[in-house]
Amino acid sequence: MSMRIAVAMAATLGLGVFALGALMPTAAEARPEMVDMHDDHYSPGTIVVRTGERRLYLVLDYGHAMRYPVGVGKAGKQWAGTTQIDGKYRYPAWSPPAEVKRDKPHMPDVIPGGSPRNPMGVAAMTLAGGEYAIHGTNVPGSVGGFVSYGCIRMLNDDITDLYSRVPVGATVVVTH
Repeated sequence: MSMRIAVAMAATLGLGVFALGALMPTAAEARPEMVDMHDDHYSPGTIVVRTGERRLYLVLDYGHAMRYPVGVGKAGKQWAGTTQIDGKYRYPAWSPPAEVKRDKPHMPDVIPGGSPRNPMGVAAMTLAGGEYAIHGTNVPGSVGGFVSYGCIRMLNDDITDLYSRVPVGATVVVTH
């Protein structure tokens, strides 16, 4: 359903702006959840990405975490390991990595930050040791799927929330 049709339906039915979410189907909704997490080996402040669940956890203390839906690497593009956040950027420009450029040769060399064609969304946190990031998206329906070349994709509201909670240097653990 197009946004214009959803707005017209909401107005016709007298539902108001807040009812649009009920009319527009989405793969995932921005709404971090506080959950129990009894993994004693993760320190508070650690980000844990469980690719099989397509969930990211920010460990708050020994027993609790914030949980967010994410899009993760598609088949053959997934990875696992431990790294750190090495940079934080609002409305970052994006240069497609060589592998993306090979698969999509007509893609520009740089897509400016804030462009609707920029796949990084409103914010990105780059990961040390590679070309990966935890970032927002301009395609919210992709969150919750196996969709990327290895990056961790979040809804823009969720990356904004996580971005405000996580410092450069935070540990990131990606598991299958």
